[in-house]
Amino acid sequence: MSPSSLESQIVEHTENSELHNPDKQGNLALSSADFSALEDRVARAVNLVKTERQARASAEQRANDLEGQLTEQRDLVKTLQEEVRALNGERDHVRQRVEKLLSQLDSLEI
Repeated sequence: MSPSSLESQIVEHTENSELHNPDKQGNLALSSADFSALEDRVARAVNLVKTERQARASAEQRANDLEGQLTEQRDLVKTLQEEVRALNGERDHVRQRVEKLLSQLDSLEI
């Protein structure tokens, strides 16, 4: 229930209460129907707050879990990047050795 919806219900309740109390003497007497309606609204508000708190707790837990996974993934990415750099270095070294061997073979054929 949005705040504007709750406000409109309060205004509606106030207007309905004024209709039941035409002399407007500030009398706080509520009819049983008004009190029952108020109880229902309070119960709905309490349930809404409980539901929203549970949803928030669930969202916070999920966010914490995802942050943990993100940290693990970052560590893995860093490790893999280092491994790729090392493999690229090895490849370059092997390429240089092969080129050296090929140039030695070329010099033998002359």
